[in-house]
Amino acid sequence: MSSKLEEVLFEVRPYIEYYDRLKELVETLWEEATTEENFIELLNAEINRAEEPFKTDLRIFLQKFEVL
Repeated sequence: MSSKLEEVLFEVRPYIEYYDRLKELVETLWEEATTEENFIELLNAEINRAEEPFKTDLRIFLQKFEVL
C-alpha cells in the first residue's frame, strides 16, 4: 500500500463511520488500479454505486486523497 493511501486513511479516520469497510475497499481498488488517475476513476464508480452513509465516507476519502 502506498504511503499516500496510508496517510489519507489516517487523516480521515475520525470522520469516517465505516472505517474498516473503507480501508478494505480502497486497498482493493489501489491494487486493481494501474495509475493514480485510474484509482480515482474506480473510486468514483464505487461512490456512484454506494448507499448512504458509506457514500459520504467514500467522498470524504476522495476529497482528502485529491488534495494530497
